Amino acid sequence: MKKCVVIGSGLGGLSTGVILAKNGYEVTILEQAHQIGGCLQCFEREGVKYETGMHFIGSMDDGQVLSNYLNYLEIKDKIKLSRLNPEAYDVISLDGERFAIPNGREAFIEKLSARFPSQRENLKRYCDLVHQVASLSPYRDLEGSSEALTDNSLLFRSIDNVLEQTVTDPLLRKVLLGNISLYAAVRGITPFSTHAFIFDFYNNGAFRIVGGSDTIAQALTAVLNSHGGRVLTRQKVTKIAVEDKVAKGVLTENGEFYPADLVISDINPKHLLEMVDDKVFNRAYQSRIQEMRDTASVFSLYLRFKDESMPYYNSNFYGFRVDTPWDVTGKVDGTWPQGYLYMHYCHEDNPRFAQSAVILSYMSMDAVKQWEGTSVGHRGSDYEQFKKDMAERLISLVEKDFPGLRDSIADINTATPLTYRDYTLTPNGSMYGLAKNVQMGVAGSILPKTKVPNLLLAGQSVNAHGMLGVLVGSMKVCAQLIGEQELRRQVIAANSKSSSCKNIAK
Repeated sequence: MKKCVVIGSGLGGLSTGVILAKNGYEVTILEQAHQIGGCLQCFEREGVKYETGMHFIGSMDDGQVLSNYLNYLEIKDKIKLSRLNPEAYDVISLDGERFAIPNGREAFIEKLSARFPSQRENLKRYCDLVHQVASLSPYRDLEGSSEALTDNSLLFRSIDNVLEQTVTDPLLRKVLLGNISLYAAVRGITPFSTHAFIFDFYNNGAFRIVGGSDTIAQALTAVLNSHGGRVLTRQKVTKIAVEDKVAKGVLTENGEFYPADLVISDINPKHLLEMVDDKVFNRAYQSRIQEMRDTASVFSLYLRFKDESMPYYNSNFYGFRVDTPWDVTGKVDGTWPQGYLYMHYCHEDNPRFAQSAVILSYMSMDAVKQWEGTSVGHRGSDYEQFKKDMAERLISLVEKDFPGLRDSIADINTATPLTYRDYTLTPNGSMYGLAKNVQMGVAGSILPKTKVPNLLLAGQSVNAHGMLGVLVGSMKVCAQLIGEQELRRQVIAANSKSSSCKNIAK
């Protein structure tokens, strides 16, 4: 049995580990922290839970893409979901006007056509383009029935470029970009495909995870254990041993060596480079990785509400104080915050009242640079005052859209780009790993294969970020070892079995 060591227990590491364990590998996942999950982590204060990264997911109805993968990973029946409002899973607020985004192509077109009647045909064309691009991945369309993409240039064009040529109403273009904080897009740089994947994923159905996203990490760990794998915490990997261009294992901070026939890295590729000798990868590869942009970071405000004081809000709310999502920055000056995403935590199915919420707003690492060399819990009174001031600014902005919010708050917790950096080991506290860049062409992508044949890359910087993006990336990693056709066969078989069991139950 081949030994596989996975560095990092985020979604990419856990899902890759499960797939390989199901295919006969002896899998050990090493996590530097005391808690598993990466961006799936949650934390508790005063008996109330908060999510840190994965706040909602999509495409989970039977037969849809994420449902199929979670069935294959044997965890779909181990997590509980609460459907977001199908008539307004997202609400975009621009210049005081609110736009509800409903699930489903026809409902989406009808809803926005009512506000933008001249754009009905353009909205249809937009939906067609989204569907064509989103269907490109062989891991999305398991049966291989997708239509061919008629315009391949879509893969090498930025979001703004495609929207400007598809939608003629400037305000509608801004509305379509209202959920931009889910992928931290940059004008002229972020591919339209990133936008298309996100829209398609959530428009097919959007759900919160009852009890928090860490239930996904726990479920994956349980499946891994059932197939003979293990996850070890407080095992920070400091070096990957490479001899004769082959990875032999990894060394941890406490001096323990884990031999391996296969090493999977679920950490940011920039950190990976620090774990190998300088000569393992050529200068061109190293330079390309180091020069890639990090996606934006964030200031997170976690609210605990007084008992039965805040009605549960079953939508995601994107509020902007500027007139376009493009102009929202993370620079902390007199105009911060310029926009935010507000979401309630779902502690039970269809709750009447919310226990807690998170408010996210872009913040650059420069805003907290003076505390860069400090560690969690040891950053001083100036840092604590900074967080209080930023929390106050953010609450004041959000209360304009949600009057009475302040009176419902029992307690607050905050996190800055430094917090995100230290808990997820991402450079500059990047939310979504390395940024995709159309200006770099194919050089703007990270492949799972490396020049070291038994050292592979997983995680949000490979393929794409988010629940589906990371899982598809894990499939691509495992395809290098098991074969793409075989993996697709396994996923199809797992879902055929699931459908048969449901029919018998009926």
